[in-house]
Amino acid sequence: MRGLIKLSLCIVPWVAIGVAAQDESLVKKTTYLVIYRPGPGWITGKPLAEQPLNGHGKYLLSLYVKGVLKFAGPFLDNSGGALVVECANEGEANGVVAEDPAVKGKVFVGELDAWRLTDWEQFAKSQRPQ
Repeated sequence: MRGLIKLSLCIVPWVAIGVAAQDESLVKKTTYLVIYRPGPGWITGKPLAEQPLNGHGKYLLSLYVKGVLKFAGPFLDNSGGALVVECANEGEANGVVAEDPAVKGKVFVGELDAWRLTDWEQFAKSQRPQ
C-alpha cells in the first residue's frame, strides 16, 4: 500500500504538469510580424552574414523549438530580415524581440506588429459558386 501511495505522489505532479501544458496550448495566440532593420551596432558596408549577430540564429532556433517562431529569414538585399511569432499577448511578443541577442547588441532594431492572417484557403472556398 505504501508503494502505491509513493507512486501516486510521484505521478500526480506529472499529471498536473501535463494538464497545465494542455491548458496553455488552448490559449488563443496572436500572430506578430517582426521586421528587423539595421540598428546603431550595424557595421556599414558589411553584408548580413558578417554582422556581429551574437547568437541571433541560436536564439531563433530556441524560439522555433518552443513553438513560438513560425517563419524567419533575411531579406535578399541584406537590409535586415523578418520573422513571424505566435504569442499570448503583445507584452510577450515584445519580450521575444527584446531578448534577441542581435537586438540587445543593437545590431538590429525590431518593429513589431500584430498581424491578422487571412485563411486564403477558406476564403477561396467561400467564393466558389455553389
